[in-house]
Amino acid sequence: MRLKPHSYTEVVKALGKLGFRAVRQRGSHLVLKGFFKDRRRTVVVPKHREIAVGTLRGIMFQAGLTVEEFLKLIEEA
Repeated sequence: MRLKPHSYTEVVKALGKLGFRAVRQRGSHLVLKGFFKDRRRTVVVPKHREIAVGTLRGIMFQAGLTVEEFLKLIEEA
């Protein structure tokens, strides 16, 4: 499937399903922490109406997700 821009709330809900929790916010960026695939991970999500595809790929990399895993979580959210 092709990746397209998603809203900040969709991304945070999807990551929340994996157990990521907000630990702090600085300006327009929210920092989430959690464990995924037996590793502690820190993910920074910008609070934008739409998050660009390149930024989404960076978020997926930080979280240890593939595009398919991420899109499945978004659909469920």
